[in-house]
Amino acid sequence: MRQKIHDILHQYWGYDTFRPLQEDIILSVLSGRDTLGLMATGGGKSLTFQVPAMAMEGVCIVITPLIALMKDQVDNLRNRRIKAAMIAQGMTRRERNVVFENCINGAYKFLYVSPERLSTDMFQHRLQEMQVSLIVVDEAHCISQWGYDFRPSYLRIAALREQLPDVPVLALTASATPVVANDICDKLQMRNPNRLRLTFARPNISYVVRQGENKVQQLIHIAERVPGCAIVYVRSRKRTQEISTELQQAGFTATFYHAGLSPEEKNDRQRRWSEGEVRIMVATNAFGMGIDKPDVRLVIHVDIPNSPEEYYQEAGRAGRDGKRSYAVLLYGKSDKATLRKRVTESFPDKDFIRQTYERACNFIGIAVGEGAEQMREFSLNQFCQTFNTQTTQTLSALEILTQAGALEFIEENDSLSRVMMEMRRDELYDLPDLDDTTDRLLQCLLRSYTGLFADYVLIHEELLQYRLGVDAQTVYESLLKLSRMHVLHYIPRRRTPYIYMPVRRVEGKYIVIPHSVYEERKERMSERVEYMIDYANAQSCRASMLLRYFGEEPAADCDTCDNCRARRTSHSQEREDGVRVAIERLLDRHKCLSIAQVVSLIHYPKEEVTDALRRMIDEGIVSFDGVKVTRCEYS
Repeated sequence: MRQKIHDILHQYWGYDTFRPLQEDIILSVLSGRDTLGLMATGGGKSLTFQVPAMAMEGVCIVITPLIALMKDQVDNLRNRRIKAAMIAQGMTRRERNVVFENCINGAYKFLYVSPERLSTDMFQHRLQEMQVSLIVVDEAHCISQWGYDFRPSYLRIAALREQLPDVPVLALTASATPVVANDICDKLQMRNPNRLRLTFARPNISYVVRQGENKVQQLIHIAERVPGCAIVYVRSRKRTQEISTELQQAGFTATFYHAGLSPEEKNDRQRRWSEGEVRIMVATNAFGMGIDKPDVRLVIHVDIPNSPEEYYQEAGRAGRDGKRSYAVLLYGKSDKATLRKRVTESFPDKDFIRQTYERACNFIGIAVGEGAEQMREFSLNQFCQTFNTQTTQTLSALEILTQAGALEFIEENDSLSRVMMEMRRDELYDLPDLDDTTDRLLQCLLRSYTGLFADYVLIHEELLQYRLGVDAQTVYESLLKLSRMHVLHYIPRRRTPYIYMPVRRVEGKYIVIPHSVYEERKERMSERVEYMIDYANAQSCRASMLLRYFGEEPAADCDTCDNCRARRTSHSQEREDGVRVAIERLLDRHKCLSIAQVVSLIHYPKEEVTDALRRMIDEGIVSFDGVKVTRCEYS
């Protein structure tokens, strides 16, 4: 089996060896054991399930909450000629049916699923017809209420286990404390789980905190002194653009990235940064998932994250090639109050939360007693304008309602246009005459995209515009015409948030907000915030602080963070001061001596004595005539 997985690794990924822990996890999965893999950011988690799934019969179900990461991994697998598909919110029933049919018929090796889809009748029914080889739970910390990113929809995975009791489960996370790791195994009903952990230590990363109020000036100063590719994290979309502009004005190549950009803008900016056209990416936390750029030398946080988990994960995008890199946190006097204010903003008054539920249901047209398993489009901006509420407070209320199971808010589900041919290839010859533009569009589609007859394929109308030399409206109308003729099925691009109602609407006063969802989560967020404040103000080794938070006792301090370097410098200075005092006392007694005599009469290493003498000569404390060293009169 070892040879087989090495052959798969080389054939599809072009590598000859695995990274640390990857092979251990793969072999554990192949032996049929439930496995928990704890791997730091950049450890190569995806290969730990992709390789064994290729060696097993059937389809591997991968559960992840991140639609962007889902799309990225499916695209990467398809680029390697590995059949993969996804089921997520926003897909039509027909699209989902095509995916399920292909899974049942063995056309796919991987099916990526958002946790919300697990309990739907369609998924439950079609699952019984599939041959499932492996269940993978990515971002597994989301299943734990003790974790920093708990998602109630993850609790549905336990029901999947009951349906597939003999299928092994692999849970993966890059940020789990010991309490969270135990909770993951419990909630996933793991049987005798094999826990495999890669050290969270990243010895090539120097953790640094710089205190000061002018953060942009500090940012520019650091970027001037640390060469190489960089990521700058901020917490607002507006700030990404502002800081990117200031960096450009300072002479750097920089761009910005956030969830509000179109897929084309995101892809273009990520490509330019990945290929080195742009040195600095200024981004919100929407940037980074699935990014495997090895030579990031610098990650700077202008705004302090809410938790050590977030900070460790984002800082860990530096130095994946093992070379010296820097994770810098800029910390100002106001940041302590800002962090604590975030706790208050994240947990608005319960009356406001219940009021938000009532308003949201009315806004999307769900009456009391109705709406179970229904999904409706939901414009957050329009909602906040209609009811004159703050966006941050409203988002927090929707998140708590999601945690409480009253509704599920799915933010900005951005889906590209998709096309699948309805006619067989031979039927196209019998088509009635099409107008010239529609005919050319059909031919262009068939030449530009493969797999149109077997599955829905993502298309870019802009590419078709360019190749046909027509405007966007013409392309859109021609695609609609072909769709009405049942030549193909065209699903135009949509970009909108949704609200999904898992249960029927009730009156707002009956909404239960459990203690575990509100008070306990608020307390845990407060604890994480205080840990980040302690981290920013610590005088001890920063790397050791992070390791201890994740339950790992460091063998020694890192010797590379700013605090360790400061102590080393201080110790070195104390040592040199001792050598200098010894030289001065010696020359006070003997007036003049040769360098060899000074070295022999002082009980310090020769290199330290000669280095100190050289500096004392440069500073005019002693003089040297080429033979003897003498104490200067004025010194």
